Formats: sequence, structure tokens, C-alpha cells
Amino acid sequence: MPDLHAGRAIVDSLALHGVERVFVVPGESFLAVLDGLYESGIDAVVCRQEGGAAYMAEAHGKLTGLPGVAMVTRGPGAANAHIAVHQAWQDGTPLVLLIGMIPIADRYRESFQEFDPHAWFAGQTKRVLVLDQPERASEMVAEAFFAARSGRPGPVVLGLPEDVLKQAFTGAVHPPIPVSEGAVSPEDLEHLRAALAASDTPLLFVGGERWTPAASAAITRFAETNGIPVVHDWRAADRVPSDSPISCGWLGYGRSETAAAMLEEADLLVAVGAVPTDVPTDGYMLRQSPDARNVLVTVDTSLRGRSGAVTRHVVATPGALAAAVEGLDLGRAQHWDGWRARGRAAQVAYSSAPDLTDLPPTRDGTAHMSAVIAELVARLPDDVVSTFGAGNHCLWGQRFLPTRTFPSQLSSRTGAMGYSVPAAVAAALESPGRLVVAVCGDGELLMNGQELATAVQHGAPFLAVVMDNGEFATIRSHQEAHFPHRVSGTQLQNPDFAAWARAFGAHGESVTGDDQAAAAVERALHAVTRERRPALVHVVVDQQISHP
Repeated sequence: MPDLHAGRAIVDSLALHGVERVFVVPGESFLAVLDGLYESGIDAVVCRQEGGAAYMAEAHGKLTGLPGVAMVTRGPGAANAHIAVHQAWQDGTPLVLLIGMIPIADRYRESFQEFDPHAWFAGQTKRVLVLDQPERASEMVAEAFFAARSGRPGPVVLGLPEDVLKQAFTGAVHPPIPVSEGAVSPEDLEHLRAALAASDTPLLFVGGERWTPAASAAITRFAETNGIPVVHDWRAADRVPSDSPISCGWLGYGRSETAAAMLEEADLLVAVGAVPTDVPTDGYMLRQSPDARNVLVTVDTSLRGRSGAVTRHVVATPGALAAAVEGLDLGRAQHWDGWRARGRAAQVAYSSAPDLTDLPPTRDGTAHMSAVIAELVARLPDDVVSTFGAGNHCLWGQRFLPTRTFPSQLSSRTGAMGYSVPAAVAAALESPGRLVVAVCGDGELLMNGQELATAVQHGAPFLAVVMDNGEFATIRSHQEAHFPHRVSGTQLQNPDFAAWARAFGAHGESVTGDDQAAAAVERALHAVTRERRPALVHVVVDQQISHP
């Protein structure tokens, strides 16, 4: 095999694009890429299942704004990774999935683990590329990264035939392709200024893609200077700090009634990064009037997922808007005092640490999740990163854990389970100086919880708080609504999760009564922050008290 083969060229190109780590489940179909990683300086994070590896890459994309990279093998590996591709597509996350493939000569013969990447992934990706010429290896990486980052970000699949990877690379190393931020034209800015000047009840709706810490800070300054209330998209509640006087909550599942009412009542909605999709509009029930005034600021020219009226579409990223409105003071902050104060007061009451007075009784051997969350919130630093997947347990993280800096909340807006632990691993590796807390459910945890082994192996300390109610509670609640008192197919028998965590080499705690909460949280945080190893707090709760 030549010293400079296509597999090595791919790795060199990843390095040129600033990739510091890749998430890998190894396969014989891409050995040349694994060889290229040897002595490359890129950290190969060896994962235990392709779904976990791809989720880590997706979480990396959310955290950094740059494509996370996962490497999996053909057939079964690609199938397992598909869930993260679906999430990256719906959540607008930059992701590059490299898939080893069968040799070109074996195509269309029902070869071992053969599959058609176009047929499998075309409907859920921005591009599907297959490397058929070794000299184009670097070019393909550049194209994949450009597609993943540009416009509305999303996943890109790059197929790598085994035989092509081993061939000599004779092409040129392709430089990164710059991505446009869009722009706010003078006409756009004047329209926005005039609309806000004429508004009695304006509302900023923030979320979506292409945010940066600088954009978050600048949009926050603009909204605070002008006293404009802000609501967030579902599970994207870190664009404006949760303790800002303009922060009025989020929309979608688990939202407060006041946040939904403000969306309906606002005479002007300015959506930044986000668009009013299914979940924040309560299933296309809120803000659907054709007369609604909605200014949508998003670099996605297709407005994918939008519902309701569009008054003006500004094709720009949050960063481009931030630059355009820097220093803009409309002089109307006092005019909106009452409107803003209503939303802020409601959100403060809704998201304050759980009240531990007058808690309902629970059965013996169970604790209140409120007791554990209250102890945790009291000890969290301002820059904590929280992760959660899908299920009733997420409401505890979404509602009570602060989001004071961007980025600080990694979650699944597509409602996919099994995300919390892989996302926490990715966050702990990328931001080793920050505390990472994963809020997990008993059903959700065991979908990718084995990546705790990856966390231990690669030194990625985080705290997992596991709510064990012995059921798939979200489905149970829907079941009770449609078929009362006929519980079927939703009950679980769980292991001792604390012992399970210790078996991986993590710290494990069990909480079966409220009086155990403070000491368990304290010891777990000590393990994470001082001993630098993962920790898990297993909270056994009563099924009747499984959401706030």
C-alpha cells in the first residue's frame, strides 16, 4: 500500500478542516482511514455502538457549530448510525458521517453488508457523496464539510469504498470552502426598525442554527437594551441567558402557558435562527393566522419547516443580524415594560428550583426527583452544560437547569431517545473545564448508556442523573389519555443503575429517599470535578410523580 493513500488524504483533509477528534466504531471496510489516523494528531474516540458514535458527532456539531465526524462501517454500522442522521436533519446540525463501503468491483452483487447509501440516506441528508476516484479524496471532504455547514446546516454522508481507500492519492489537498453568513440589507434593517417602532407587543423567538457565542451575546444586548421579551425554541433555550430580564421561557412540550400566550398575542414576531415549526406552535395550532406579522431571520432560503404567515424573510444568520442591530436603540423599552414583565415573572416562577414544601407522599423506597434536582441546582456553576434525550424525565432538566451561556443545552429536538449519555461524552471531551450534567430516564439511558465505557476510557467525566420510574412514562401518559387504566407495553424492570455504573469504573450513587439526596449529589459531583471520572445518581421515584 502506498504511504500516501486515499485514506490518509481523507484524514489530512479532516485536520485541515480543524477536526480534533472523530467518533469511531471500527470496521474492516475503512482500515486505510484508521491507518491515516495513526500519528495524525486527531483523537479517535472509540465508541461501543454506531448510534452512540453518531450521536456524539451530532452533539459536537451542536456544541461547536462545526461538523462532528463519525466513522462507521457498511451495512449494519450505517443502519445503526441512521438515527443520528435523522436527528441532525431535523435539528439542523452539521454532521459528516464517513461510511466504509464494499469494493467497487463487488457492487450490485448482494455482497456482504452491501447497501445503497443514496437509497438509505438521500431523503435525510443535504448530500450523499461516494468516493470512486482516489485523487478526489480531499475534494470530497471539502465538499462534505461545506454542505454540512452552509445554509441550514445538516448531515452529509460520505461513502468510502474499501478498495479506493487503499489506492495512492495523487490529487491536491483541497482547502476548506468558506460558508456565507448572508446579510441584512439596509431595506431589511429599516423594515425591522419600523416594525418594532410600530409594535405594542413585540416578541423575539430565538433558536435554530448558525449561532455563536458572540451572536448570542450581541442579540442579548440588543433585546435587553430595547426591552424586547424573548422566547426560545423547544430544547434550544440557551441563546439568551435564562437569568436575563428579557428571558420569558420556551415553546413546545413542557412550556409554560404564558409563553404560548405571548406567541399568540404578539403583534410582531421576529424569529432569529428558528422558524415556527410543528412543536413550538403546539402542532400548528398557535400563530397560524394569515394576518400575523412574522419577520423570519434565517439563512435557510427554503424556510424548511415553517408554518404560518411570513411578512418578511431576511436571509441572514444570527451573527449577521447581530452585527446589523449593534447599537440600535429604539427608545421604546419603557413602552413594553408591562408586556415584558408579564412574561418574565411567569418564567421565573415556572423555572425556579423545585419547591420542597408540601411534596406529595411517595411509596416506601422512592424519592422525589424534586429533592435531587434542588440539591443539584444549588451547586451548579454558571457555565454548566446539560444534556437530555426524550421522555418525561427531560422536563426536569429543561425546566430547572440554568442556561446562562451559549452553548449550554444539548438535546434532541427530534424527540430521539438514547442521546443524553453520548451527548455528555462529546461535551465533556470538547469542554473539559465545564461541568456536564446528563438528565436521563431509565428507558432512555439503556438505549446508549453503554457509552459510559467510552467516557471512562477516554477521560470524559460527567454527571448522569437517572430518573427510574420503571416505565416508558411519556407513552404511558398518552396511553392513559386514550385507553384509561389499560397499561400495556410500557412497564420496565430495571437493574441497579448505581452498581451498573460502578461496573464501568464510574462513581455510582442510589437515592431511595429524599434524605439521601444532598449527600449523594455532593459525592457524585466530587467524583466528577475532583476525581475526574463519570458519576451516576440513580433516583428511584414513584410512578405517580414522574414529572414536575
